[in-house]
Amino acid sequence: MLDLYDKIQEACRVIRAVWAGRPRAGLVLGTGLGGLVDAMEVAAAVDYGDIPHFPRSTALSHAGRLVLGSLDGVEVVVMQGRFHKYEGYPLAQVTLPVRVMHALGAELLVVSQAAGGLNPYYASGDVMVIDDQINLLGDNPLIGVNDDRLGPRFPDMSAPYDPELIAVALAVARREDFVAHRGVTVAVTGPCLETRAEYRFLRAIGADVVGMSTIPETIVAVHEGMKVFGLSVVTDMCLPDALAPADPAHIVTVAGAAAPRMAALVRGVLAHWAARG
Repeated sequence: MLDLYDKIQEACRVIRAVWAGRPRAGLVLGTGLGGLVDAMEVAAAVDYGDIPHFPRSTALSHAGRLVLGSLDGVEVVVMQGRFHKYEGYPLAQVTLPVRVMHALGAELLVVSQAAGGLNPYYASGDVMVIDDQINLLGDNPLIGVNDDRLGPRFPDMSAPYDPELIAVALAVARREDFVAHRGVTVAVTGPCLETRAEYRFLRAIGADVVGMSTIPETIVAVHEGMKVFGLSVVTDMCLPDALAPADPAHIVTVAGAAAPRMAALVRGVLAHWAARG
């Protein structure tokens, strides 16, 4: 049986067979946000099913392919759709693409997600720059024997999201004149959405938004020594005393409407990252 390191190398060989580029960053595009690919100069695209050891994406609105090329002159590798624990995949497999991105050369991971708003000062459609996280998945992608070739046994998580890139994104939002909050995301397994009591609990422990992804990818990126920049789009408000039934189609619509603002932040961060050399 292949170990994780060998699985990463096998996946990389398939990708390198169609693209010789060396990405500066890897992007994980969540629900409704895959359209950023339209702004890319695409050199190649590979369906997840054609990459060894990649799961298949079954989530709503996720295209399920790896897109390779450049965005505003910066070479990137982009996940157009991601994987989730609720799809039945172990977290080591959910996060394998992040390790592959790093092995291809990416030193920055950009993650985005659609999330429910817990902070009463937020509104549906708002964008939040992720400052910190709470893992309530009951699992961790680093559980098991550690491979020192991939990262340390006990990675430090005191600042999982890069403060410099957070500041860059907030400056872009001010310049472009739209609201961008700074806050904490919490991850739960799903796929069912939370009860009123659970929303009260999540808000009480300090979360501003709740989602079902992003945190495992961030943990693995930190383990690999990558910098991380994260974004959430608030697709519905999860206020327990004014809770309406969730509508998945509405969630996708709201995420899509926020995509131009999300894209502006991502492109601003990538420009700054490229300028660092």
